[in-house]
Amino acid sequence: MDMKVILLAIAVSFLLAVILGPLFIPLLRRLKFGQEVRTDGPQSHLKKQGTPTMGGIIIMIALCLSFLKFSDKTTDFWVLLTASLGFGLVGFLDDYIKIAFKRSLGLTARQKLGGQLLFSIILCVLLYSMDHSTVVTLPGSSWSGIDLGWFYYLFVILMLLATSNAVNFTDGVDGLLSGTSALAFGAYILIALQLSEYESAVFAAAMVGAVLGFLVFNAHPAKVFMGDMGSLGIGGGFAAVAILTKTELLLIVIGGVFVIEILSVVLQVGSFKLRRKRIFKMSPIHHHFELSGWSEWRVVTTFWFVGLLLAGLGLLLQRGL
Repeated sequence: MDMKVILLAIAVSFLLAVILGPLFIPLLRRLKFGQEVRTDGPQSHLKKQGTPTMGGIIIMIALCLSFLKFSDKTTDFWVLLTASLGFGLVGFLDDYIKIAFKRSLGLTARQKLGGQLLFSIILCVLLYSMDHSTVVTLPGSSWSGIDLGWFYYLFVILMLLATSNAVNFTDGVDGLLSGTSALAFGAYILIALQLSEYESAVFAAAMVGAVLGFLVFNAHPAKVFMGDMGSLGIGGGFAAVAILTKTELLLIVIGGVFVIEILSVVLQVGSFKLRRKRIFKMSPIHHHFELSGWSEWRVVTTFWFVGLLLAGLGLLLQRGL
């Protein structure tokens, strides 16, 4: 596979997302699929009340059509598609309940976790059927790694759950997740090509095009939000690419922005429960900076820059520095 196929996958998914945007956004508005904004969040977000959500359908359609066109339909294909569409389906149900019942919270935590767990188990079955390696190595080291055996599948489940929720927490400011996920998947295009994991390379390329196409409508001020359908679908796909390329631990670096976001939530909740004190003005941490006086655009561009640095660091680690 040459770079031409990768560039075509990016271009096709980008164009599809750009074409689908003007078709779906008015439809979502007519169906009154508007965002319910948290009243305890930044006051500047209240004006976003009613902005069409569930725009993740644009990302998923563009991604799937491009991936279907340029992939080879191997077992890797089904792993990647199941991860993205499966977790995206859980997000769709969450979004729909929010809209149907006009509330900021959709599925209960237990229901959402159950759906994510179901598709994680399905992915483990697929990985087992393809005799996927259960060895985990450290990025940038000559260490041969450790074979986790059956514990590897527990590790995969935890990885899928943590990554999808971390990515989900990152989606809270116009364009933030679209840009950071494009950078993370962009790094994985190069890693997958280097490792001859061509299905993963095509998937990552299709995702880059899809989220960049969506960013056209999601950049501040956003005309549409991706919702949980988009963020969970992106997170599931991101974890699946790391698993198939055997760079499970490198995901922590390349997806460092997502890690920071979920850690801020964990620290905030833990601190409040243990000390009755909050560390941040609000979590996830991007809201802390907003409440500290940063403009939304400053928050987004700063996080994009951090995402770019972490993606570059991940590539260096993969090449052994």
